[in-house]
Amino acid sequence: MSVKRRDLIRYLEKNDFYLLREGAKHSIYTNDKKAIPVKRHKQFDRITANELCKQAGLDPKF
Repeated sequence: MSVKRRDLIRYLEKNDFYLLREGAKHSIYTNDKKAIPVKRHKQFDRITANELCKQAGLDPKF
């Protein structure tokens, strides 16, 4: 099962993360405490999406 990048970003933004900057291959999201790099792929596998949630300190949703 795959997770759309848009859904992952919505989940991060719902939990007070915002776009800090655009890197060469990643978008960097932060909540002023943690910075999470999100690759610019249209879809992620479930495991990768949940690992990004864990890095952000959020409950895995996907």
